[in-house]
Amino acid sequence: MNREPDFLENLRAELSSGRVWLDRTIVLGYAVAAGLFVVAFTIASDWAFGLFQGLHRSFPWAVLLWTPALTVAIVWVTRRWFPGAAGSGIPQVKAALHPALPPQRRSRLVSLRLTVAKIGLAVAGLGAGLSIGREGPSVQVAAGVMQHARRYLSPNSPIDARALLVAGGAAGIAAAFNAPLAGVVFAIEELYGRLETRASGLIITAIVLSGLVAVSVFGNLSYFGVIRVPHLDWAALGPGLAVTLTTGLAGGLFSRLMAASLTGAPGRLNGIRARWPLRFAAAGGFLIAVIGLVTGGITFGAGSEAVKQMLAGHESLSPLQTLLKFIATWLTAWCGVPGGIFAPALTIGAGIGNSISELAGHGLGPALIAMGMAGFLAAVTQTPLTAFIIVMEMVDGHSMVLSLMASAMLASLVSRMISRPLYESLAEHMVGSAVASPAPAVTPPQLNHGTEAPAPGERPVSS
Repeated sequence: MNREPDFLENLRAELSSGRVWLDRTIVLGYAVAAGLFVVAFTIASDWAFGLFQGLHRSFPWAVLLWTPALTVAIVWVTRRWFPGAAGSGIPQVKAALHPALPPQRRSRLVSLRLTVAKIGLAVAGLGAGLSIGREGPSVQVAAGVMQHARRYLSPNSPIDARALLVAGGAAGIAAAFNAPLAGVVFAIEELYGRLETRASGLIITAIVLSGLVAVSVFGNLSYFGVIRVPHLDWAALGPGLAVTLTTGLAGGLFSRLMAASLTGAPGRLNGIRARWPLRFAAAGGFLIAVIGLVTGGITFGAGSEAVKQMLAGHESLSPLQTLLKFIATWLTAWCGVPGGIFAPALTIGAGIGNSISELAGHGLGPALIAMGMAGFLAAVTQTPLTAFIIVMEMVDGHSMVLSLMASAMLASLVSRMISRPLYESLAEHMVGSAVASPAPAVTPPQLNHGTEAPAPGERPVSS
């Protein structure tokens, strides 16, 4: 027969194990550290892109040299010393969580060394004016910090390396978007699929704590401010459906192009990229600079400022500019630069929503822009719950919960007819490459010559 919990007995049991509480304190301490790393990353990114904007305003044609030259330097450093830092960072965390990945290979994808490298290289990419965001990289940055906690936990702690990676990755989203709820949903929907009951409370606490670190620094403000949504009636159904279907198709195409480009699918251009990666990066950087000049600089960087202006009704993104932002983001990722696609995807989706709102009229601009953001992000990532919650928290769009949810769900469904989930495809490619590569031979107590040693400050972590 079940009996009611005894409060005093349970309290004594909780307080009896000092080691359990020490483990919890260590995890939460690392969660704070992860939040601080993301905050520093945010500040450095804004500073670097501000410098680039100053260069572009003062010497616009200089970017034709500056952008390709810095792109080549970033790609060279990445390929030479930090190959695990290339790209978004979300696929690396998903690959590190994959059961087929040998635990000793995990540090090639997520580590403190890669955290520092990711910050530096992504900041340099924004300083070059490349079409990247810092939100996806924040996942790898925070995961690299959190996984380091495992060495200080007790051997029988229920918090294992996988749980720390999930907590770190989700904490990165929470801190980057100033959206703790999005971080929790991201952990469940994208990274893990489920949370172990015995550790879920502490993991969620760590995610929220990292988000609160960002809130304490930047304030409890919505990323894009508060949108003014008009009363939505049946007249909004047609334009809303048009935005959803367009973002679903565009996002599916973008996802398919990215997967084909970054997994080395057969093709002439991928062959050129594999043979001459630095020349390819130079050409890509030059094209991105040309696109930026043609659009008046609107395609440079993440594009967050353009979204803020559109939501406020002060600026619009034409269909051509939206298409060129799409191309610039794809080219940037194809070059192999460390950087994310979350923020550029939101800009592209906002541009689609803005273009359709101008055709539809009825004062639906802010609502359709928000739906476009949720739809395109959901179509690219195929994580509709995360996408709609991110947008809802970024625009304080609680009055549009059902509209954003419907847009994200339908756009994701359309995208799945065109492309496999992007991050899943890239993660599987990384795992396949890691498993196929020769295993490092270890002769205790030292590594053989030619074997990749653990990163400084790292040690192998068991699952």
